[in-house]
Amino acid sequence: MRNQKFPPKDLFEKTFLSDFHIHSKYSRASSKDMEPRSISQIAKLKGIQLMGTGDFTHPLYLKELEEFLEYEPSSGFYIIKDGEDLPKFILSAEISLIFSQNNLTNRRMHLILLAPNFEVVREMNLYLSKLGNLMADGRPTFGISAERMVLDLIKISPDILVIPAHAWTPWYSVFGAFSGFDSLEEAFGAATPFIYAIETGLSSDPEMNWRISKLDNVALVSNSDSHSPWKIGREATAFYYPLTYENFKESLLRKKIAYTVEFYPEEGKYHLDGHRSCKISLTPKETMALGYKCPKCGEPLTIGVLHRIEKLADRPENYIPEDAPYSVHLVPLMEILAEVFELKPNSKTIEKLYLQYIEKVGSEFDILLKKDIEELALVLPEKLIEAIKRVREGKVVTIGGYDGLYGMVKILNELPREEDFFYKQKSLFL
Repeated sequence: MRNQKFPPKDLFEKTFLSDFHIHSKYSRASSKDMEPRSISQIAKLKGIQLMGTGDFTHPLYLKELEEFLEYEPSSGFYIIKDGEDLPKFILSAEISLIFSQNNLTNRRMHLILLAPNFEVVREMNLYLSKLGNLMADGRPTFGISAERMVLDLIKISPDILVIPAHAWTPWYSVFGAFSGFDSLEEAFGAATPFIYAIETGLSSDPEMNWRISKLDNVALVSNSDSHSPWKIGREATAFYYPLTYENFKESLLRKKIAYTVEFYPEEGKYHLDGHRSCKISLTPKETMALGYKCPKCGEPLTIGVLHRIEKLADRPENYIPEDAPYSVHLVPLMEILAEVFELKPNSKTIEKLYLQYIEKVGSEFDILLKKDIEELALVLPEKLIEAIKRVREGKVVTIGGYDGLYGMVKILNELPREEDFFYKQKSLFL
């Protein structure tokens, strides 16, 4: 159970929702439908006004983006050519860094890159092409430090934004247990002043990050990191209007976030410690008591996000900063429908029901977040209304994910046995 403080209704009228970290069909393990038109159509169904393009570093995808998108001078964002009433786009990409620093090898970090226009993107890609093969993957890898990367990109344009991606996952993150750092200053050095925000990731939420006072100077943002269309918007960030690049950047710089839409962090696949092959999941205290070794096989455990935050936290649980943005934990509508109607989330029946209800109400976030329950009750089934109420009130139960295995959230039904949970989760998420 979780006590949620929902945003006041008038806040929804003052803000727009964004999801600016996604991937295209050119990234590994991504759907072939992750291309501009499909992304924009799904984003509209979700109720998102600003989408990231994803993967602008890939030459073939950049060509597609330039073909389908046109610059909108009034906003500083991009729109689909001849696309009416569709979300705007911000040019985005994710890169992977593997480097040595402070006598330690295999520092691994993912960074979100945001650019103001195609001209700047082409300069960025020219610079990046000298460091690695941009054709290899939608998320290319480079052997350069995070500090050097940020300082070089800022020289190209001061309007470029760099945000550490999924900041707490064990591998490939700024604070990761196996490859990261203990502070932004340690990770970015002289480039730290240009890091305005971090992405909390699916396995953590703002509440967990508020416990670390060193993060008070950066905005906490959330995105879906989606590799398939229907996962768009599973996390999102709400900014105050106007919907312009200048305001977007200034909002990050000034930490002016209205609210974030969060996965339940327990559902993230690195929330707890554990050893997947032995079906062992543990709390930080249990891991420490075992000397960080799997009690079944004796191998090192994968240290999860909760453990890492506990290690760096200098504030108690449930600490809430003054003027903190709202943090709203939701369950994606398709997952709610799957539980209500006892079907698989990716079934055609669930997709059909999803589209029917969206047509009646307006968007997924209208259903999950914005519309009054009384208004929804006029058009949606009673059991679905009860499920939505429980999600809004935080009346869910969870099993924490670990070692690459997604966790589980249940709203109306009981959680499965642990042994059933292990096998059933393999096919639930992409």
